[in-house]
Amino acid sequence: MKFLEKALGFRPTVNPWRTELIAGATTFLTMSYILAVNPAVLATTGMDKGALFTATALASAIATLLLAFMAKLPFAQAPSMGLNAFFAFTLCQAMNYTWQQSLAIMLIEGIIFLLITFFNIREMILDAIPQNLRYAISGGIGMFIAFIGLKNAEIIVPKEGTFVGLGEFTPISILGIIAIMLSGILMAKQIKGALFYGIIIATAVGIPMGVTIIPDGWIPVSAPHSLAPTFCQFDFNGLINYNTLLVVISLLIVNIFDTVGTLVGLAQKTGIVRPDGSIPRVKEAMMSDAVGTTCGAFLGSSTITTYIESASGIAEGGRTGMTSFVVGVLFLFALLLSPIFLLIPAAATSGALVLVGVLMLDSVKKIDLGNVAEAFPAFITMITMVLCYSIADGICLGILSYVILKLCLGKWKELNWTLIVLSVIFILNFIYA
Repeated sequence: MKFLEKALGFRPTVNPWRTELIAGATTFLTMSYILAVNPAVLATTGMDKGALFTATALASAIATLLLAFMAKLPFAQAPSMGLNAFFAFTLCQAMNYTWQQSLAIMLIEGIIFLLITFFNIREMILDAIPQNLRYAISGGIGMFIAFIGLKNAEIIVPKEGTFVGLGEFTPISILGIIAIMLSGILMAKQIKGALFYGIIIATAVGIPMGVTIIPDGWIPVSAPHSLAPTFCQFDFNGLINYNTLLVVISLLIVNIFDTVGTLVGLAQKTGIVRPDGSIPRVKEAMMSDAVGTTCGAFLGSSTITTYIESASGIAEGGRTGMTSFVVGVLFLFALLLSPIFLLIPAAATSGALVLVGVLMLDSVKKIDLGNVAEAFPAFITMITMVLCYSIADGICLGILSYVILKLCLGKWKELNWTLIVLSVIFILNFIYA
């Protein structure tokens, strides 16, 4: 017991075994949709889906177990739902990087993340970005993720002359509608694991519809898929340019806001925030995130972040690292169930994507919409993420519009050198891209 208290902050007399175990299982069940969604999203780049499943499960397990032992907090980590879309649809599709180059960029970001976390620079960068833009970035990513979900289900399709429009009612789009409505109903009923159940039920419904294809000789349990197709498949050629610099900065900014914002929100729910607003062991939590991102790049996965779904386990009473330890172990166990998760069609995951977008949109209500000087850059950030089909462009244009507006209004004192430097880098990128 003394070892568990020292290693995980777990004391059975204060935190019952049953409570922590149920909390861990609940968190895993709530966020396990990432095992289906992340391989589906990243596989659009041409990466091997089986290897992606193994990489997702291992990266999630490593990051969460590190958090359990380093920070002793009841939080869980896995590949970011926003940054996997950034990897697949911005880096590989919009910016024409190969997935091998994109993995190299993720490795670079992970190493920088380790350094800035070690030297406490993450908090300094966070403080330099206006609060309203932070909320807008989170909300914009949520809208972008929801758009990807609608696109994957072929509910929204390309339309000549109007950019996009409503697609035909095909088996795929009908299954997508079912998945989205089912996930929404389950979440509205506050059923734990709603996104997970929505994916599983939609997958089953897709069998008679011909959308879910069961291969001959299929069995639900198998040995883990090999990591060979994605392990250390880095390509650093052609990465020394302004585009790459912009991408790395964008990744760092998004990850900093995503992780720090989530940690602050979850810490409030656990009641561990100190009177001065500081969070115990927050640096250790950030370090586990940074190490997880670096390990994930080696394995073949996108950037790791802390999951807001951890709140479901906290609601069940999880308060120590034992909760996150259970989540990490369950991610390892999931390696044996890859045939089940890889069976899931993209349309069945659309409900999870759209509902995660709904959850992330919560930050919009915190934006100062009564002040146009604050609301305008926030709006530009969100809408351009979707319309430009790029998280990076949304962040770039949002910061630029903020800086230009403040300068034109004579409010240059509200700016800082970090914002000015970022704006110069963004402008240079537009000129030389």
